[in-house]
Amino acid sequence: MTNTYRELVMGGVLIAPIVSYAAAALLAFLLLRPVLRFVGFTRFFSNPSLAELCLYASIFGLLTLFF
Repeated sequence: MTNTYRELVMGGVLIAPIVSYAAAALLAFLLLRPVLRFVGFTRFFSNPSLAELCLYASIFGLLTLFF
């Protein structure tokens, strides 16, 4: 089974699907961030910035895997 990738066209410029996945992952992460701060996500890790980066990478990986 082959995947047919749909490029995003903005102003006549084709944008690769991975760029739109990265933008969607960033949007999802930014929407999830206040919830994580309310829960106290940063208290569980010695390096919270690295934990947030790993969470973004996980969201990005899931988007590229499933779409």
